[in-house]
Amino acid sequence: MPKQYACGTFPYIQRKYVSALFLTLGSLVFAGVSQAQVNLGPVTVGAGLRTSFDSTNPDGGATTNQFMLNDIRLYVNGPVYDKVKFMFNTDYNSATDTMNVLDAVARFEISPGFNIWAGRFLPPSDRANLYGPFYAHEWNVYTDGIQDGYPFVFQGRDNGVAYFGTFAKKLKVSLGGFDGKSATGLPDVIGAARVQVDFWDPEDGYYLNGTYYGDKNILSIGAASQLQNGHTASTLDFLLERKLPGNGGSFSIESEYSNYNRLGGYNAEYSKSQGAYGLGSYLFAKKVGVGQFEILGKYAKAEFTHGPIPSYDQKTTEVNLNYVIKEFNARVQSFYQDITFNRAHPNTWQAGVGLQIQM
Repeated sequence: MPKQYACGTFPYIQRKYVSALFLTLGSLVFAGVSQAQVNLGPVTVGAGLRTSFDSTNPDGGATTNQFMLNDIRLYVNGPVYDKVKFMFNTDYNSATDTMNVLDAVARFEISPGFNIWAGRFLPPSDRANLYGPFYAHEWNVYTDGIQDGYPFVFQGRDNGVAYFGTFAKKLKVSLGGFDGKSATGLPDVIGAARVQVDFWDPEDGYYLNGTYYGDKNILSIGAASQLQNGHTASTLDFLLERKLPGNGGSFSIESEYSNYNRLGGYNAEYSKSQGAYGLGSYLFAKKVGVGQFEILGKYAKAEFTHGPIPSYDQKTTEVNLNYVIKEFNARVQSFYQDITFNRAHPNTWQAGVGLQIQM
C-alpha cells in the first residue's frame, strides 16, 4: 500500500532543490542512508524509512520480540513535457527481503478537472489505501479487517489507467480500469470509481492523507467501489479535522465502513466481509523539545462470512502515543494493539515503538 499524499501533484516527497550528482545519490543510498533527496535538474529523488521494535503476544503461543524493517521506499518524480510527468517509486518487501516496483506512472495532468494516469498505482479506492502506511495516522495500519481490503498486485497497487479531476475545489472524482488477472487471478478487468466531497479546506492531488496535523480544517466524505464480473468491494470513509481556537491544538476523527462481497477482503477463505472503525486523536499545541505529542485511539469490528467454517468476528483496539517532529517526515509512534476473535483465530496483543523518517 498513498503523502502517499495531500501533496498536490506528487504526494510522496517534499521538494528540496539542492545541486547534486548521481554519484552522490548512489553513495547515500548504498551507504544505508534512510532519507535522501536531491534535485537532478527538473527531477527530484527522495526516500523514506519505517522501522520499529514490536513485541507480539498470541494467546497460547510464544512471545516474539523483533526489530522490524517495515518499509524502505525510493521516490523519483519529474517532468517529461509540458503537463506530462513520470513517477517511479520502489518499496522494500520485508516478507521476501526484496525491493519491488511500487508506482510506475505516466501522468498526463492537463488541468484540475482532467488528469490521466497510466501504469502501476493506487486505483480509486478508500482513503486508507490512498494514503498508505507513510501517510496513515496510526502505526498499525491495514490490520483491522476493514481498511483497504481491495484486490491489488503490490501494496494496494494495480496495473491500469484512470481519470481523475477536481471541480470547484470541493468535488473529487476518479474512475478507471485495472488488470484483474494479476490482482485476483480472474481475466476480467476491474472497474474502479471514487467520489469525494470536501466541505471545508480542499485536498489537492490524487493521493490523500490520514491527517494534516492541524494544517487544514477538513470535513470530507468519500465513497468508492470496485467491480469485477459481478463481484464488488465498496467503502464509505469520513475524515473530520479541526484546529482549535486560542492555540488549543487540533483534533481528528476518521471512520470507514467496508463491504467486500466476493472481491478483495482480508481472508480469501471467506467470500464476504464487512465492518467499520472509528479513530480519534488530539495533537497538543505546545512543543516539547523539537516536536509535539499526540494521543490517538482506534476501535474496529469486522465480520467474516460465507467461508468453510462458521463466520467469525474480529475486534481491534489500538492506542498510540506519538511524538510528531515534522509531520510525516519525522515522527516517533509508540503503540499498543489488541486483536480479539470470537473463533477461528487466537487473540493477539502487540506493543512497540516505530520510527518514520522521510524526505
